[in-house]
Amino acid sequence: MSLLCASPSSSHNLVVIPPATTRRRLTVNHSIRPRLRMSLDNNNNNNSNINSSSLLSSVTNLLWGRSLPPELLVTTVRTAWNSMWHVMMSQLAPSDPTGGYSRPASKFRFSGPPPPNGLHLYVGLPCPWAHRTLIVRALKGLEDAVPVSVASPGNDGSWEFKRVGVNTGRVITPSLDKANGCKTLKEVYRLRSGGYDGRSTVPMLWNKDSKDVICNESYDIIQIFNSGLNGLACNPELDLSPPQLKDKIEEWYQVIYPNVNNGVYRCGFAQSQEAYDRAVNELFSTLDDLENHLSNSRYLCGDKLTLVDICLFTTLIRFDIAYNILFKCTKKKLYEYTNLHAYMRDIYQIPKVADTCNFQEIMDGYYKTLFPLNPGSIRPIMPSTSEHEILYRPHGRESLSSSSKTVFVK
Repeated sequence: MSLLCASPSSSHNLVVIPPATTRRRLTVNHSIRPRLRMSLDNNNNNNSNINSSSLLSSVTNLLWGRSLPPELLVTTVRTAWNSMWHVMMSQLAPSDPTGGYSRPASKFRFSGPPPPNGLHLYVGLPCPWAHRTLIVRALKGLEDAVPVSVASPGNDGSWEFKRVGVNTGRVITPSLDKANGCKTLKEVYRLRSGGYDGRSTVPMLWNKDSKDVICNESYDIIQIFNSGLNGLACNPELDLSPPQLKDKIEEWYQVIYPNVNNGVYRCGFAQSQEAYDRAVNELFSTLDDLENHLSNSRYLCGDKLTLVDICLFTTLIRFDIAYNILFKCTKKKLYEYTNLHAYMRDIYQIPKVADTCNFQEIMDGYYKTLFPLNPGSIRPIMPSTSEHEILYRPHGRESLSSSSKTVFVK
């Protein structure tokens, strides 16, 4: 998840003269001058008691008082903002001719066996694709074998490394770059032989010995973690993609990836009403189908947790706190889906999974970074139904499993 946008390096002065019927007679408002001068003096003496916002308010009150801004100004600003919005969205979310979001393909796909040593994982906590890799890494017990560096969104939306206080709990938090000491993820990508000028995305699996990108496709990485590093794993017997379920896993992934995982982004990044309508209808139609399926199946492929459940979970856990609001997925909240919400809680309560869910970083990453979708960068309060205490309420889904002793595929 990366926001690439050009910040204005210059500005044009636009003077708008309100219509005669709305203008105040400036000659009768001499009292404004001393008040304004006094305010400016106080600003110099008292460390900005009047900021740029209050100055703007003074100017607008001078021009048209308490009435709404003139139609010409509103129209001009709306046209300028709409044009700039499309420019920024074209960088953030490339679209097809209908205005539908077209996700760029991952540049580095995995080929060949992974190296036995020198692996390092780069992630960002807001990103659901990176979240997949953190969960599988934790469930397989690969924390020591595959260290992780956690990037945070910068002001321009690109990934950067910074330490956020001292982590005194178990929940994973942003960090410095532990493998290369870089300040940004873009710098890490550029360390590879031949450099790199493309999109610097997470997750990314790095080879510290060869200084190269092994893979930046999330689904490839979780498959590597699941079966390619068993010699290094503390939980090698766990198989989240057993041979007898591979076809089912692939069938479900072909449903949830376009319609749910990427479906929420197709809603939020749609650049036309037609594209949004198509995406939101497919999203909620699929959620309805999942709700029905999960009424008599503990997990998507039966009694056992698999990779496709992990892929669905990382979207569901963000649904009510981000996608329902910011991405306009407003038809229903996840909490209104009885089976889906219980299914999400079931997975959340698996040991180590909750430690990968940093809700503050997730909400900051969406509301304070995706400027075209939330220009004011105001983060709403988290829904009570997404709080840790609610997510730890009994889910009762053990009754759907033929064996309640384990949720893992062996």
